Amino acid sequence: MCGIVGIFDLHNNSEIDRELLSQMNETQFHRGPDEGGIHMEDGLGFAHRRLSIIDLSHGQQPLFNEDKTVVVTYNGEIYNFPELSEELKAKGHVFESHCDTEVIVHAWEEWGEACVDRFRGMFAFGIWDRNQQTLFLARDRLGIKPLYYSLLENGQLIFSSELKALKAHPLLSKEINPQAIEDYFTFGYIPDPKTIYNGVNKLPPGYRLTVKKGTKTLRPEQYWDLSFKPHEGLSEEDYKKELIKQFETTVGIRMVADVPLGAFLSGGVDSSGVVAMMAGLSDDPVNTCSISFGDPKFNESEYAKQVAERYKTDHRVEQVEVEDFELIDELAGLYDEPYADSSALPTYRVCELAKKQVTVVLSGDGGDESLAGYRRYRWHMIEEKMRSLIPLAIRRPVFGLLGKLYPKADWAPKFLRAKTTFESIARDSAEGYLHSVSLMSDKMRSSLFSEQLKNQLDGYQSIEVFREHERKSPTTDGLSLVQYLDFKTYLPGDILTKVDRASMAHALEVRVPLLDHKLVDWMSGIPPELKLKGSEGKYIFKKALEPHLSDDILYRDKMGFSIPVASWFRGPLKEKLRTKILHGKLAKTGYFNQSYLETLIKDHQSGVRDYSAGLWSLLMFESFLEQ
Repeated sequence: MCGIVGIFDLHNNSEIDRELLSQMNETQFHRGPDEGGIHMEDGLGFAHRRLSIIDLSHGQQPLFNEDKTVVVTYNGEIYNFPELSEELKAKGHVFESHCDTEVIVHAWEEWGEACVDRFRGMFAFGIWDRNQQTLFLARDRLGIKPLYYSLLENGQLIFSSELKALKAHPLLSKEINPQAIEDYFTFGYIPDPKTIYNGVNKLPPGYRLTVKKGTKTLRPEQYWDLSFKPHEGLSEEDYKKELIKQFETTVGIRMVADVPLGAFLSGGVDSSGVVAMMAGLSDDPVNTCSISFGDPKFNESEYAKQVAERYKTDHRVEQVEVEDFELIDELAGLYDEPYADSSALPTYRVCELAKKQVTVVLSGDGGDESLAGYRRYRWHMIEEKMRSLIPLAIRRPVFGLLGKLYPKADWAPKFLRAKTTFESIARDSAEGYLHSVSLMSDKMRSSLFSEQLKNQLDGYQSIEVFREHERKSPTTDGLSLVQYLDFKTYLPGDILTKVDRASMAHALEVRVPLLDHKLVDWMSGIPPELKLKGSEGKYIFKKALEPHLSDDILYRDKMGFSIPVASWFRGPLKEKLRTKILHGKLAKTGYFNQSYLETLIKDHQSGVRDYSAGLWSLLMFESFLEQ
């Protein structure tokens, strides 16, 4: 993996500030500690930090074509680069290395914007074509690699792998986007294409941006989307066989590296499946690592140990304790904008552990989105049955009233927490799903936000994020729709952001075979009833993996990769929480209702409510402000 930076003057050929470009590049040193490079010409500057994975002695960036008219700065891995290289050589292109980076410049020469259609992998890159006076930016189909950009008042377009590099530019406006605050306290992250700042965007997954000299308006263009196209004539047995065949292929092409390689092993279905495939493809023991917790409710390490013993992996385990709270400020610095997934903490630690053994790891991310593994999908489909029986015009007032009258019971088993269910059924499908995944409900956000912030929002609500994707959805099936919404929001905004920043903090490359775009699109066509069968999520995947993993691994209750935040906030972190939330920088922003902040802490610490998710999000917002 690497870090990329660019400055492009849209209107003039003014000299780019080399020192500034270098400073921006060095903010991302952690992404590529092996080498750094800069290319400058009139009106353009590219910079790069390299983490060497393939062809260690070549592939330095920025990298050029034969006559130096095309240059690229690139972050990622193109797994089919050997095949593309041979195809391009046959068309007359001359290569000077054996790395995937050089394939990109020749692919641009040969196919232009359509080059991205040929790439199989994870990537974010910028290409400058001097002859065409064109800058081309692209991000991989599923958003595994990040790409930020901003058009400054002086007519310069700047882009980078992380927001911190753009923040190093003195002309970048750091004006907070009020809509991003609403989105953050809804989702726990800021979904693409927004960032916390006005005028700074993320290029969405599956998008490209072509900018010619003299361009006045930036218009990102989508080049790929999930199809959810059904397969014809396949039996359940056919799906099992094809799924394992494709899964093994996607794992295999990600095991190519000129540096030590391993895998994350949580003991869940997806990571265990990845390790099983790797073990079958490797003559040497697979390097695996996992994190354990002192609290047994969150500890999957025994299951990881079972898989490690079955496949005789070289396995390492470390335990995360309460003292890791001190990592919060460091996490805020890594993510550059508010980010509230508390599993970022153990993810940081497991990346730190992995780096002691390897430079590249494979992970099981993406299986839950593709194959309906999240418990929330099951609850959503139960609610969908209710919605299908009663018209919205009746549901909204009746179940809305029940939701208001029914007491909130965070302490009770899920099936007794009817308040949330009633509130969801009173909404349409997208609204109901948003209500179930929201960090803070509409009502909570309304109580949390000050009148000043509400005025700035001017009626904006986060449901508009879902509505935009819903309008573009290729499917109307109830389960497939919410999977699609997660692919557009939760996967890139939360899961992949978490893994990218945590891994890059340790100069560790993470590869995700279950997010191979060919596999993902094929899995999207599996019938929904084979993904979620009754109460069994990932049904077809689990059946396919039965020869490779025990029932203890496949069919136990899903635990997730989380930390015991609720008990921490009532115990050892009680006073630290109060100090940070009530006496830190939150009050000075004018965005929040101070009395409601006090209520959240009081009710949580007394055990009346579980507000741990909301409190963690406030804590991380406070840490962002301190940055």
